[in-house]
Amino acid sequence: MNRIKTCTAITTAFLLFMMAVPAFADPIEGSWKTQSGETAAIAKCGGSYCIKLKTGKYAGKSIGKMNGANGKYKGTVIKPSTGKKYSGSASISGTTMKMKGCVALVLCETQTWKRL
Repeated sequence: MNRIKTCTAITTAFLLFMMAVPAFADPIEGSWKTQSGETAAIAKCGGSYCIKLKTGKYAGKSIGKMNGANGKYKGTVIKPSTGKKYSGSASISGTTMKMKGCVALVLCETQTWKRL
């Protein structure tokens, strides 16, 4: 009888752990290589995630702010060459992030970033 209870407890613990894993999946924080080769750092800032270029012609510029979790984020992105703000989103899968900026949700540009 104890063996059955132990197996049940282990199975239950495993299932609870597996259900919790998505809550920690695909964090946006960290360093990313942009599609054009610069390094961008994403870090917590208040209740959001701020994106700042670390290398390249526009090093030091803030280029966005996102909110979200579990690999799906929304917010604003800023084109560093013009300073214009766009509606933005990011989706992360493993070491790849698809970063999208849109004007009026019609004209969109998507970039693929890689985690460093």
